[in-house]
Amino acid sequence: MSIKIVTDSTADLSPELLRRYSIEVIPLSVNFGDQVYLDGKDLTPQEFLEKVKTSSVFPKTAQPSPADFLELFRRIAAEGHEILYIGISSDLSGTFASASLAAQELSGVPIELVDSRNLSMGIGLLVLHGAEMVQKGMALKEVAERLRTMAPRIKTSFIVESLDFLYKGGRLSRTQAIIGNVLQIHPRIEVVGGKLIMAEKFRGSKAKANNRLLEWATEEKELIDDRWISVTHCHDHDSAASLAERLREMNLAQEVVITEAGAVISSHCGPGTVGILFLQKES
Repeated sequence: MSIKIVTDSTADLSPELLRRYSIEVIPLSVNFGDQVYLDGKDLTPQEFLEKVKTSSVFPKTAQPSPADFLELFRRIAAEGHEILYIGISSDLSGTFASASLAAQELSGVPIELVDSRNLSMGIGLLVLHGAEMVQKGMALKEVAERLRTMAPRIKTSFIVESLDFLYKGGRLSRTQAIIGNVLQIHPRIEVVGGKLIMAEKFRGSKAKANNRLLEWATEEKELIDDRWISVTHCHDHDSAASLAERLREMNLAQEVVITEAGAVISSHCGPGTVGILFLQKES
């Protein structure tokens, strides 16, 4: 039996990477009032931004149900595949719990679930490494175990343009957001232990904050795994292209990929966000 890798739409993998490795994606949803859109299917990143500009309500996100996962897993199993699901951190979403409940209903199907303890291309990098392991012929359980040991070594950090989305998403108080925007504060958010923390705050230009993001990523260049580095952004093509080019000039990885955040991740970080994500080598 072949292994089919499944992830969710918060992995922010580009269409090209999804096609290259035949990755299956289950979408989360974004709600604008009574209107429900499937992330990556009903809304492209550009369409999401247009909705944000024109809608009178702030978008809310929702996880797939166990029934959604059950339908997907059953179809994949019926096609003769083993299943490897790699999903968003269980501390950030109930998506992984939905997948777990569905897997329990399919006791006879070979399924392995990996909690990425991350988001965006922090998930995506594990998916890509897993896909290459599968191509090498590794067994399902071995791939899953290797990915679980890799998950704590995925390094994820991003700079936020405006604090409005963090406030509206419940990550900041209204006062913090107002003061931060007035003072032109750009926080550097980091994923630590499966959760988001505000690692640093920068006052001044976005370019200055982006430079600090690059410094953070390359403080210990020798520890960066040389297969993949991702630069992921929300409607900040210029920052992403600049950071990716500087990383390529350092010759740190075989592939420095640029991906764009989908509607769910964008709902929480907002336009102008840019991040760097990579795997740290085993010590």
